[in-house]
Formats: sequence, C-alpha cells, structure tokens
Amino acid sequence: MRLWHEDLIPLLPRQQLLGQHRECCALRGKGWGKPHSTINYIFNYHPYKLYQYHVLVMEEMIARGYQPDSLWLDPKYRGKSAPSYKDLEERSLDYPIYPEHDEAYLQACLLNLKNKGIAIQINN
Repeated sequence: MRLWHEDLIPLLPRQQLLGQHRECCALRGKGWGKPHSTINYIFNYHPYKLYQYHVLVMEEMIARGYQPDSLWLDPKYRGKSAPSYKDLEERSLDYPIYPEHDEAYLQACLLNLKNKGIAIQINN
C-alpha cells in the first residue's frame, strides 16, 4: 500500500492509477487507522486530507474516461461497510497535501515505479 506523490498522479499508468483509487477507498473506509508502514503518516492528519488526495485521483480517472462511483465525491462517505462521518470539517488545500510528499518522496516513488519497469519522466 502506497500513496504516490501527488505530482505523479496524472502520469501514472492505468494499473497504478486504478490501484491508487482502490487504496484510497480502502483507507477512507475501514482501513482508516489500520497501520501499514508505508502510509502510517496519513493517520497523523485529519481524514479530510485523504479525501483531498482521493479527489485528485478521481479527477484524473474522470479525465481518462473512467467513472468512479460518485458516492466517493462526498467527503463524509466511507464506503458501504463503514459508517459515514457525521461531521467532517473542510480543510484548506495545501501543496503538497501531505508534507511527507517532498522531493525525496517523489524520487523514492519514481524509483519504486522504475523497479516495476515503469519509467516516468518529470519535467520540473
């Protein structure tokens, strides 16, 4: 489980983009708060941050012609098996959404993708 650096979202191949959507759905649902070494940092932040990240993923999916379930566009929605948030306050959109998604994290993500045989060129 991994959240790709947000600058990579528009560049991800189909499999990784759709996988990212599934991971966001799982984390927003019953996966919230369940430890996993590569994503534990997200639990240090308000769940609205994950919603903001997930919106980036869904916007890219829509731009590519995919149709994520519109229920996920509701920040309070947590899937079919987790209760919706009763009160989820909106947060400002920061860049990056997660401070951990810095240049070093971007390079680590690029290396991870390269090890999967996926070469992505970033133009700074």
